Amino acid sequence: MRSLLLVSVFLSCCSMTVSGRHPTCNFLQELEKDRVECRRSLKEDEASQAKVGGCKGMWDNISCWRWTSTGETLTVACPRVLKTVFGRNGNISRNCTPSGWSDVFPNITSACGTEAHQDKLLFYLVVQTLYTLGHSLSLVALTTGSAILCLFRRLHCTRNYIHLNLFLSFILRAVAVLVKDHILFNRSAQCSSQPSLVGCKVSLVIFQYFIMANFFWLLVEGLYLHTLLVVFVSENRHFSFYALIGWGIPMVFVSAWVVSRIFLEDTRCWETNDKMIPNLVINGPIGFSILVNFFLFISIFRILVQKLRCPDMGGSDQSQYRRLAKSTLLLIPLFGIHYVVFVSPSESIAEVYKIFFDLALGSFQGLVVAILYCFLNSEVQGELKRKWHSVCQDCRLRRSRRLNNVVVQNGTELPVQLHSGTQSILQSETTVL
Repeated sequence: MRSLLLVSVFLSCCSMTVSGRHPTCNFLQELEKDRVECRRSLKEDEASQAKVGGCKGMWDNISCWRWTSTGETLTVACPRVLKTVFGRNGNISRNCTPSGWSDVFPNITSACGTEAHQDKLLFYLVVQTLYTLGHSLSLVALTTGSAILCLFRRLHCTRNYIHLNLFLSFILRAVAVLVKDHILFNRSAQCSSQPSLVGCKVSLVIFQYFIMANFFWLLVEGLYLHTLLVVFVSENRHFSFYALIGWGIPMVFVSAWVVSRIFLEDTRCWETNDKMIPNLVINGPIGFSILVNFFLFISIFRILVQKLRCPDMGGSDQSQYRRLAKSTLLLIPLFGIHYVVFVSPSESIAEVYKIFFDLALGSFQGLVVAILYCFLNSEVQGELKRKWHSVCQDCRLRRSRRLNNVVVQNGTELPVQLHSGTQSILQSETTVL
């Protein structure tokens, strides 16, 4: 989550986010302020003394160049907007020649920008493209899987209810990310219609809630499976308790985070948590859920090893280890074990790898979960096959009725064919049943 906010902050403001407006609008707004200030300074120069010859002051759309005598060189600092983006304090110059101003030297990109910064920006753009693709594919797969789990009554049980809520949390998380990116990076939007700072904060609060709810539903999956293996409780009980963990606890912590931001750090759009208390309130529960799920994963892995080593289990050692490896790999995306690698609260530890794994690869987690626990599930496949056979039988019955109508209209010319067609339909129905 923190990595996603870091990418958003870097992409949207390498720019100014104080106003809570689109970064392009903020950039243009700051340029307009500099232009107005430059025009005012040039008018003051003209009013203070009449200057003959030389190069007239001008605004070149990014820097202000005041009057200079012929043959002199004017050196100014890098434009303020570029300092904000690149954080580099360089200088650029122009020569005043008899024919007018010369070109800027050194090149403004090399003087006021950095190659490393551009490489970093390219990396973030690649990450943004990957997690947009991942969330989009996950959204399609999760929506389809949720519809399947809802439509077939035979799939209604506590286990699938938990899967369904996990799917919903992934869907809300993906929607929140895509909508946030659309608001921040929609260059075609008019600057006059950009959201206010209040709307920016509200959207970020909703975003934080969906992210935390997704992590807590991953925790619910771990708790549920561990409870079934250890406590041997009934599968159809305690769903309300799991729902309270998945949706209720994140609401409490996000509300506490909002209060802490209002009273302790009410700055900008709340996209960064610089003070310790707001940072702990929003990131502490997520880190705790990741660690608890990791310990549950280790415990479940230990139980699976014990069950496979049981003398009653048939099969060779190779087949048992294959089953163990398969079970372990299936649990990794469901429990979100990959998040454990970068659960450290420090943002400086392996930042590039953390961002890539959290966002670029983590965005496909919903897609993987939907495939493994819905589309490849034997119960789901059985229901889909049963529904498909039912649809095929209905088609055959409709064709037989149309054939019957044709025979009735044309006399009794094809009674044997009709009887044999109907008999084959009844035989196929009996086979399916």
